[in-house]
Amino acid sequence: MTTTTPPQAKQVPVERTHHGDTFTDPYEWLREKDSPEVRAHLEAENAYTDAVTAEQQPLREAIFEEIRHRTVETDLSVPSRRGGFWYFSRTIEGEQHPIFCRVPVEDPESWEPPQVEAGVELDGEQVYFDTNAEAAEHPFYSIGGLSISADGSLLAYTEDTSGDEHYTLRLRSLTTGENLAEQVDSVHGGGLLEPTGQRVYYMVADAAWRPYRLYQHTVGTAAEEDRLVLEIGDEQLWTGFGLSADKKELVIVSGNSEYNATRTLDVSDPSAEPRLLIPETRRLLHSAEPIELDGERRIVLVHSAEGPNNSVSLTTAEELEAQIGAETFSPGRPLLSHEDTVKVDEHLIVTASQVLVTARVDTVESVFLLPLDTIRQVRDGGAPVAPSSLDSPQFEEELYTLSLAAAEYEAPIFRVVYTSWLTPPRIYDIAHDDVAAPALRRQTPVHDVDLDAYRTSRVWATAEDGTQVPVTVIHHRDVTADGTNPLLVYGYGSYEISMDPVFGIARLSLLDRGIVFAIAHIRGGGELGRAWYEAGKKLAKTNTFTDFIAATDHLVAQGWGAADRVAALGGSAGGLLMGAVANMAPEKYRAIVAQVPFVDNLTTILDPNLPLSALEWEEWGNPIEDAAVYELMKSYAPYENVRDTAYPAIAAVTSLHDTRVLYVEPAKWVQALREHQQGQAPIVFKCEMDGGHGGASGRYEQWRERAWDYAFLAHHLGAAEPVR
Repeated sequence: MTTTTPPQAKQVPVERTHHGDTFTDPYEWLREKDSPEVRAHLEAENAYTDAVTAEQQPLREAIFEEIRHRTVETDLSVPSRRGGFWYFSRTIEGEQHPIFCRVPVEDPESWEPPQVEAGVELDGEQVYFDTNAEAAEHPFYSIGGLSISADGSLLAYTEDTSGDEHYTLRLRSLTTGENLAEQVDSVHGGGLLEPTGQRVYYMVADAAWRPYRLYQHTVGTAAEEDRLVLEIGDEQLWTGFGLSADKKELVIVSGNSEYNATRTLDVSDPSAEPRLLIPETRRLLHSAEPIELDGERRIVLVHSAEGPNNSVSLTTAEELEAQIGAETFSPGRPLLSHEDTVKVDEHLIVTASQVLVTARVDTVESVFLLPLDTIRQVRDGGAPVAPSSLDSPQFEEELYTLSLAAAEYEAPIFRVVYTSWLTPPRIYDIAHDDVAAPALRRQTPVHDVDLDAYRTSRVWATAEDGTQVPVTVIHHRDVTADGTNPLLVYGYGSYEISMDPVFGIARLSLLDRGIVFAIAHIRGGGELGRAWYEAGKKLAKTNTFTDFIAATDHLVAQGWGAADRVAALGGSAGGLLMGAVANMAPEKYRAIVAQVPFVDNLTTILDPNLPLSALEWEEWGNPIEDAAVYELMKSYAPYENVRDTAYPAIAAVTSLHDTRVLYVEPAKWVQALREHQQGQAPIVFKCEMDGGHGGASGRYEQWRERAWDYAFLAHHLGAAEPVR
């Protein structure tokens, strides 16, 4: 076999029967990750992909160099004050990873960050974690988290050296720079030091890759002595934790996309047991944040008890505990009322002077200020206020994203990041008592780019059922809607995740080649509130796919793209979207890139022993128990609905060690696509052999991956050369 002949995997039929329906899968054997035969097949796929796309190599290099040139490679962050230090990071030209640094606070009364310059060391500057040095001996390296004790003397960090998201927890003295002897293997995500640095908390995942056990490690002891603090047996619940704003309690949340449970743990007591505030049996989506109010400890509760877009109430731990087991539920005194046009995010931040609320209004995410005086008025019998009536920083652009970056409990300021489709991220510090005067600390520099050369607008497509679907259109100012343009449509549409405005340097390479870049904000995402999400999940999931196709049709009808020059892009659940639209409307697309695509979703969700499968039932439905869910999923599952048709050029891009969407899904899908391909367009499979769900590690490797995807699309759209 030559590299110009697509690899043909052997067929070993395996039958799967549910609800009277039998599906014969000839490629399930490719799941044997450690099999030499499987590895050989994946290597053959990569060789074939290299051969088929060899002519795109100059374009890939050109896009990579454009990304590299426009990115300030020697860069830095704005210092953030925590305890007695200012913390920041540096990135150095030629290095893959950031270097984490700090300097002592000189004036405890000042919250003005020190000025950091590229290549200039500050007085007293200490490199406390050099990621490049740590990564030097590994083909893959990723940090799960960094946590530092309040006095700045101890660092807890987790590292993944294979891409499978199994992290090792390590401890380092920041006084000596040496690691402590103990370590904990197979940790899920990051560890968290309680303020004194005597104990570190971490999660462990089960065989299905569900974080379900919370452990407490005492510094200076062996991992075998770690105390199991909590175990969540329900296979449909994912558990996470974090410190309360005042760092007195651990807030532990176990839940899924439809309901959750909340517990707290006193971190000052090494023998403390978790305190259940709201059980999962309440079937309520919520988040609880402890707050000190005039010497009394209370809970600010974000909840869905009064509507899907969330309300906010004031209560106490005792009031919540007293209702466990009761038929009815009172969330406490209403603070923020429910609004149909405002989605309040579950994660708010408490400070000593006010509560910072993230909310979404007409697709735009921003930060709103809830003063403690307003909370006191409600506590004393006052009426709740509307979220939209709260103060919020104002900016000129219509479409932007304003997100919280830092808010230390005692600080007189909080930090936000502002960005838009055409504005590189800006960091502002905002005084709690003067929200109208943000102090610009930094704007991400971009080399040799005239940002005024690009335009963005919002259009609305009409879905099959008449629903208006927002679509963002980004293009070069010289491009007009004349019906001749190459068009790339991007989509996701799952898990209530919104495709918010964010600047992307790599995207400029497409815009400069005359490509119109469109983002379809389809149902299943969260752009228009909870109802928008619920209209694209479970038995309503096909709305996600038909919305994307409707957006494509609208863009073509409005002249933003030529009918024969349209491509599509999506990853993970957006990869499922790519697979679905490829089957439903292959004639509408010239090329499709599906990144880590969830294309064998029915097989995965039918097996609760596979990573994360049981957790997915709240998103897609449970096809094991519900015949209607099975029938619907069967109708759109990309792998099972491949048919004899002329498919567009398709690239399935994945990583061998991905634990979220296993490599086997696109490996099987590509085999089926080639069997049924009636056209001449190539179908290729590219597998990163050292990466995980996010691809390879290191910024340069990630830029190369982005360049590969964009070159594939631009090549097939006939837009390889810059035209602007």
